[in-house]
Amino acid sequence: MSRPTRISPLLSERLGLPRTERENWRLDTDTVGRLQWRYLDADSDKEELKRRPQRTYEKYLLGLDNDLPELPRAENAYDAALNGLRFFKELQLDEGFWACRYGGPMFLLIGMVAVHYYTKTPFPEPWRIEVIRYLTNTAHPVDGGWGLHSEDKSTVFGTSVNYVVLRLLGVEPDHPVTALARKTLHKMGGTVGAPQWAKLWLAALNLYEYEGINPIPPDAWLLPDWFPAHPSKWWIHTRQVYLPMGYIYSERLKATLDPLLTSLREELYTCPYKDIDFAKHRTTVSPIDVYYPHTTVLNVMNSAIVLAQNYLRPNWLKRKCRETVVNLIRKENTDTKYLSVGPVSFALNALVMFAEEGPDSVAFKRHLDRTTDFMVMSSDGMLMMGTNGVQAWDTSFALQTMCTIGAAELPEFQETVKKGHKFLKNSQFTENCSPGSYRDPRLGCWPFSTKDQGYTVSDCTSEAMKAVLMVQNLPYIEAGIPDEKIYPAVDVLLSLQNRGSFSFGSFSSYEQIRGPPILEWINPAEVFGNIMVEYPYVECSDSVVIGLSYFRDHSDYRHAEVVQAIDDAVKFIKSEQDSNGGWYGSWGICYTYAGMFAIEALSYQGENYENSEWIRKGCHFLAKRQEEDGGWGESYRSCETVTYVSHEQTQVVNTAWACIALMLADYPDVEVITRGIKLLMSRQKANGEWLQEGIEGVFNRSCMIEYPNYKFYFLIKALGMYAKKYGNPKLC
Repeated sequence: MSRPTRISPLLSERLGLPRTERENWRLDTDTVGRLQWRYLDADSDKEELKRRPQRTYEKYLLGLDNDLPELPRAENAYDAALNGLRFFKELQLDEGFWACRYGGPMFLLIGMVAVHYYTKTPFPEPWRIEVIRYLTNTAHPVDGGWGLHSEDKSTVFGTSVNYVVLRLLGVEPDHPVTALARKTLHKMGGTVGAPQWAKLWLAALNLYEYEGINPIPPDAWLLPDWFPAHPSKWWIHTRQVYLPMGYIYSERLKATLDPLLTSLREELYTCPYKDIDFAKHRTTVSPIDVYYPHTTVLNVMNSAIVLAQNYLRPNWLKRKCRETVVNLIRKENTDTKYLSVGPVSFALNALVMFAEEGPDSVAFKRHLDRTTDFMVMSSDGMLMMGTNGVQAWDTSFALQTMCTIGAAELPEFQETVKKGHKFLKNSQFTENCSPGSYRDPRLGCWPFSTKDQGYTVSDCTSEAMKAVLMVQNLPYIEAGIPDEKIYPAVDVLLSLQNRGSFSFGSFSSYEQIRGPPILEWINPAEVFGNIMVEYPYVECSDSVVIGLSYFRDHSDYRHAEVVQAIDDAVKFIKSEQDSNGGWYGSWGICYTYAGMFAIEALSYQGENYENSEWIRKGCHFLAKRQEEDGGWGESYRSCETVTYVSHEQTQVVNTAWACIALMLADYPDVEVITRGIKLLMSRQKANGEWLQEGIEGVFNRSCMIEYPNYKFYFLIKALGMYAKKYGNPKLC
């Protein structure tokens, strides 16, 4: 069950909270996709405000009237697709990509705010005002707490860290927002029940004691590289988060205690701070928060590590651990231009660089400069994104959609296509990572967000490669990427295929599966599942099959190996289908998302409803879940429970995914698809827009994340495909 719907007007408005002038915000960008929201002062920046009026995409992202005209009412699917595309193209930035608010996780702001407070770095006043607004407006409308993500129930994790953020930013403890949140936090048992990640940030702020945290030993990095549990075998996000965490835990970093922190020590707990035996709460985690409980193996291991660190660990070993960790963080900074793989490790790395090199550290200053890359301004306040954006991913699908439905050939969209292609060309990696960084090759590949961020993902490279090849078939694209520069991407994709005994033929996200799945027994995070090693993912395997299939038909490069990789991946995809016909989605919600990708991958091999039992089962799974209004609505609870859970209302994004899958499958009951298409048309606004509905994405099974542009290019694709496939009949 999703949390109750927010009441309009926003809570921040009902409480009369200060707000900045939305008309004064501007979004700065560059050719490789960097995003920086900047506030222009009405007095000191008066001339720039006049010289640089807000663009349409800035107004849209800020929730302002974008002045886009009403379009002729669409009576058929193709006109609806073109109307949607006419709106969407106005949101493209001059540099060729699309921006969005990649929000959802509610545990990110604590890192950025804690680093500023710990290092006594002034917090920009416009940010302070708008972060307070955002947290006020995302508080649970009944109990005032916060969860793991923006649609979650209130948890100790979300409530404790966001309460601290508000207090550090100047909100008083008796303010209605903090007072209600504190009441809820105490009802849940107080902050002693927070999971490990919260406890570490609170300990760094001198609001919790390190003996109450399960150990985070940096010593693991000194194990031989071949050792099965060496951190280089872990999933990339886990190892990059626990790398700086190990430093902070080992060095026992603590902010200087001041009156505000002293007060917070008493506010966060249900008894006086001095009376808490923190060591007894090392394994205390609120049942509300726990998604992945500790195993007995992990508890025994943690006890042994605590004993060893307290009594057996020599100082020379501690120094060696410190040097190793700092060296690896410096490599990460170099390879990602100080962005790191995500905002959690980014903030942790910034704190480590400050502790290691001091306030004049060049590295620390670079981190501070990069903070803006994660911050996004929106109608309900300022938030921190799950990465520095979704630039390459969104642009790839937008270009594919325009090519698929034939819009790329129309003069009115050609400039949009050219700019998008140029951005993908600029986003391709031109060098590999630092030696000794435990990173795989990335030359020729594409990122999820930007080239600066430095990480390639199997599906991101595949979808970008497909988009580039599709666009370069258009006669007006002159300066394309030559095949010789695409071959390295194919080389990397082939190297990423899992060839071991575990899920043979599959593709994971960033790397091959390096470690044994049994490492999940020592998953310490408590709130996330499947984080210790890379796992095989249906969607990643689907995307690689789709990308390689398109490349197979384009070039003979490594042809036999490409064909074999596709065949092996297809076998994996089929093996992952549930007995009821569904495929579980690990990166989108959920069965409708994975079903679309799986059926598309199989369709590229000539399979359809008539000749493939897997596609037939997949179609039946989707068709049975169509709602009375013709749409599909899937709840994020599907991701948590690993079974299809219906949303309270149908969702346009789920509906588009289901319709695309059924059309790719040549599903014989066209009326099922037509009803879904009519629903998409019925929710389109007069200017071609669709409004935001439920959250669309997920990671690690328990945390949801927003993909706001899905409601444009996937809906446009579904409508355009329907028109091309069924003769574009009049539907309204």
